[in-house]
Amino acid sequence: MNHSTAQALNKGSLYVLISFFFLVACTTEKAKEKQETYLVASPIVKDTSFINEYVAEIQSIQNVEIRSRTTGFIEKQFIDEGRGVVQGQMLFKISSKLLQQNLQSAKSVLRSTLAELKSAEIEMENTSKLLEKNIVSKTEMELMKSKVEEMNAKVEEMKAEVAEAEHSLSLAEIRAPFSGIINRIPNKIGSLVEEGTLLTSISNNSHMLVYFNVSETVYLDYISSKNAQKQTEVSMVLANDEKYPQKGIIETIEGEFDKSTGNIAFRAKFPNPKQILKHGSSGKILIESKLKNALLIPQKATFEIQDNTYVYVLDSGNVVRQRKIVPKLRMRNLFVVGSGLTAQDRFVMEGVQLVKDGDKIAPQAVSPAEVLKSLPH
Repeated sequence: MNHSTAQALNKGSLYVLISFFFLVACTTEKAKEKQETYLVASPIVKDTSFINEYVAEIQSIQNVEIRSRTTGFIEKQFIDEGRGVVQGQMLFKISSKLLQQNLQSAKSVLRSTLAELKSAEIEMENTSKLLEKNIVSKTEMELMKSKVEEMNAKVEEMKAEVAEAEHSLSLAEIRAPFSGIINRIPNKIGSLVEEGTLLTSISNNSHMLVYFNVSETVYLDYISSKNAQKQTEVSMVLANDEKYPQKGIIETIEGEFDKSTGNIAFRAKFPNPKQILKHGSSGKILIESKLKNALLIPQKATFEIQDNTYVYVLDSGNVVRQRKIVPKLRMRNLFVVGSGLTAQDRFVMEGVQLVKDGDKIAPQAVSPAEVLKSLPH
């Protein structure tokens, strides 16, 4: 080997050696980058509660339409819209001259029939005395008895006609069927109304019935819980997002599911002492549910791929592994984990966008209290 060849080999070896050290340095630097420190935590295990909201329809405990029961002109209106009335209070009076005439005529015929009956009874009494003296025959006596019976029947018939006329006249007076609030009055004094014409409606708002729909899953959870064995208290938020001050009680559940929605209706009853709630208004029912030993993780520790939720879990060698989880419930800044994690698992709490499956990291453990403290308020 000549001097030139030896010199060339030495230079090549030196180049390979430099390249090797450069590669080692890069690999070491890359390893260092991959072993950056990340905050790591285990799921928080604690009893918690959450609020479910359901759109609600509010109805009066009694709400009925009041319609005319006869034909005529509205002669008098004793109430105004939005005013309270008591049971039996006069609301409207329909013109009733013809009905009054019919009643007077029926009474007049009744009086005449009573007079005829009285005359027939006197005549029968006289005939009875004559029969005792054998002045008249028994046949004549029987004829008089028949006449009295006929007049008695006619009196009963006329009494029925008087009662019918009185009833017809009473139909011209419209009274409140129960205590409540009067609603819109479409026909005013002087309006011609027929039998069945809507005069107004009345609402009893002392208590309100609130209907809301829940899914079959929620229904089954409710039925299987202890809540189904007792009356469950619920709260309500009104349309202006203010909480209604009174608590309600779930009273009953409808007998079938709505085929189009798959939901079933619950009914709650709310007291309404200040008459804040009105028939036809809306709100949201709030039902608090409790969870025992729930597994909680921050939402910021998760990421999504094709509508699935994942976290990075550390193995025993502090290598991160992508794992799918199933959130059972979304709370403020937290997920309640349904499946995919155990209380002993460790997951990357922050910086999930900076790591990938298979990276080795330097974990910095964070306590449950620190996890909760780190969440936005």
